[in-house]
Amino acid sequence: MQLLDGKKLAAEIKAEIKAEVEELLRQGRRAPALAVIMVGNNPASATYVRNKIRSCEQVGFRSVDRHLPEDITQEQLLGVVDELNRDPEIDGFIVQLPLPEHLDEQLIIEHIRPEKDVDGFHPMNIGRTLLGLPAFNPATPRGIVDMLQRYGIETSGKHVVIVGRSNIVGKPLAAMLVQKAEGANATVTVCHSRTKNLSEITLQADILVAAIGRPRFITADMVKQGAVVVDVGINSVPDSSRKSGYRLVGDVDFEAVSEKASWISPVPGGVGQMTVVSLLENTLLAYKKQIYK
Repeated sequence: MQLLDGKKLAAEIKAEIKAEVEELLRQGRRAPALAVIMVGNNPASATYVRNKIRSCEQVGFRSVDRHLPEDITQEQLLGVVDELNRDPEIDGFIVQLPLPEHLDEQLIIEHIRPEKDVDGFHPMNIGRTLLGLPAFNPATPRGIVDMLQRYGIETSGKHVVIVGRSNIVGKPLAAMLVQKAEGANATVTVCHSRTKNLSEITLQADILVAAIGRPRFITADMVKQGAVVVDVGINSVPDSSRKSGYRLVGDVDFEAVSEKASWISPVPGGVGQMTVVSLLENTLLAYKKQIYK
């Protein structure tokens, strides 16, 4: 078994981005700028936002943190989105999800200009991803594809089984891997909560992606010997030995599945690290106007 070390790979990609930013500054140009909108005080969201801001600092990006009150109205939030849409000094921005229940997430996402939608959630970017056109691909699927390519894992002609059909991971990842393109050309099956005989399908996978949001859901008897296993899940489970009282585990039973897998990504230290890096890569593309001219 070999490790798909997202932490190590993310550090390498950050170094590449930092070198590019330093060259831009030597040319007298400004640094790329990423803004993050966060509504309320969700602890998990706050952690994600801090990680994104810290990553911006590490590569030399300018970061803008717009922390808004929990009770903000939809009209007020749309006003902040409009402000960032119009700001020529902001190359891309994201709205940290989830939002409070009184806000319409999809409406907010659709209000972001596609050329600044570095999370890749706007219908325009999702549609372009589906068609194989240049797009800001959603960060987690992009990170997974980059990880597979950089570790030299062949996808062409392989059977990829994705367990999970979310708009953030499962659906766009399937669209990306099925394209006629380098790092794709796979045969893709998407499974979900209504899939019958799930284990029969996962056992066919050359590459198995777990993105179902259930701790240790994928067990060893569901994995073919020698398969590549990508764990997207991040779940908190009780652990009295930890000061926090919990620890993070993935959607895969790592200890058991690692005995059968040829490659496997850990949690933490796997796909999550690549997601943040993909956000930086999308921001750099937005800065250079390489998607929307």
